[in-house]
Amino acid sequence: MTEGTHGIERLRDKTSLKEVLEVATHFEESARDFYTVLIPKVSKRIRYLVEELATEEQAHFDLFSALAQRADIAAQVREEIQRTASDSRFSDCIHLPDLGDQPDDQAVLQYAMGREHAAMTHYGELANTAPAGPIRDLFAYLASEETRHKLELEKLYYETIHRGGGV
Repeated sequence: MTEGTHGIERLRDKTSLKEVLEVATHFEESARDFYTVLIPKVSKRIRYLVEELATEEQAHFDLFSALAQRADIAAQVREEIQRTASDSRFSDCIHLPDLGDQPDDQAVLQYAMGREHAAMTHYGELANTAPAGPIRDLFAYLASEETRHKLELEKLYYETIHRGGGV
């Protein structure tokens, strides 16, 4: 490998915080839209959950949007950071599945758990690699939020699918 090629490889492994925030904003927006469209299609047993997920994704979208407008972080947004190991999996979650007109509870819960896991992992890695400041604080907060969501979904999944109980 030549020195020039090695330098190019190092650059491919970097991304700007601006790009990270743009992808994360799109991730939250697509999740909000996905869950909003699902609300009238899911069973009444989990409708409240899908409504809550749509609301929470909107709140995350609002956080990213507000952060992008702050003049006091303009320099930090231009900084480059190492791409996370979870970067491609997180980006893949922007592409949404078609669960049909009457998705079953199990499919909805499995998808939501996978999405929350991807977000939890990605935001956690970003919290560990972003420079200290408001962006790192946001990623740490979101990692904690997504972890809580994932645990709640796993509990509901167990109660609904494995025990066959009502929600």
